[in-house]
Amino acid sequence: MHQYLFFIGDFPIRSYGVVLSISIFLATGAGYFFAKMDGRGYENFLIDIGLIGGFFGLLGARLWDVFFFDWDYYQNHVTEILNVWQGGMAVQGGIIGGVLAGGIYAWRKNLDVIHLADILAPAIVLGQALGRCANLLNGDAFGMPTGGNFGIIYPETTLAYRTYGAQPLFPAEVWECQLDIVIFALLLIFRSTNYVKGQCFALYVMLYATARFFLEYLRGDYTNLAFGILKSAQMTSVIAFTIFLGIFIWLGVRRERK
Repeated sequence: MHQYLFFIGDFPIRSYGVVLSISIFLATGAGYFFAKMDGRGYENFLIDIGLIGGFFGLLGARLWDVFFFDWDYYQNHVTEILNVWQGGMAVQGGIIGGVLAGGIYAWRKNLDVIHLADILAPAIVLGQALGRCANLLNGDAFGMPTGGNFGIIYPETTLAYRTYGAQPLFPAEVWECQLDIVIFALLLIFRSTNYVKGQCFALYVMLYATARFFLEYLRGDYTNLAFGILKSAQMTSVIAFTIFLGIFIWLGVRRERK
């Protein structure tokens, strides 16, 4: 686990940023492939969508973390809000920011936004999986102490070590990466069925929300409970799952009625 790949003078080239950038490029490439296979010419817009969605996804991820998880700290350290290498990128904010920005761009180009969302859903979750590799290298999005002699012990320079010291921690980010790959495969399988437009993206949200809900029980970077019941990410997952389950069912019922 190396936080720094090399230095240019005193400027560090961080593995976190490099891997995160690679995840955006590869997700865009996968989206390009899926769009080209679809045959509607949407692949001609994918580079722009990838760059716009990637930028606003990163911005949304950072701001979501700052305002929903760490505002008690950042309200007194405003100049550090963009210091992403300190840890603090909320994937749920990244999804919202990236999807909204990409969707607005697609709408302005007169593309079928919902159909495009179905096409890109597997590519989005693939990017999330690769992004969790960046979290592992940076030592954030870590788990709670395992209470035993198994788990990941992070280097002293990481946020995980500053939080829990040399205790073995659950590999929460590794397991989320693996679950994202499972979701990626499930979405590809689902796309081979006779689904209704919009259901593939709805299924993506539902599957990820479910995985994130249960993984939060093992996460150790945020332990505060919203309303004394669930963590903030769990509350978001419950809301997202409920909304998109309703959409998924409604789309299926509407087709049957037609």
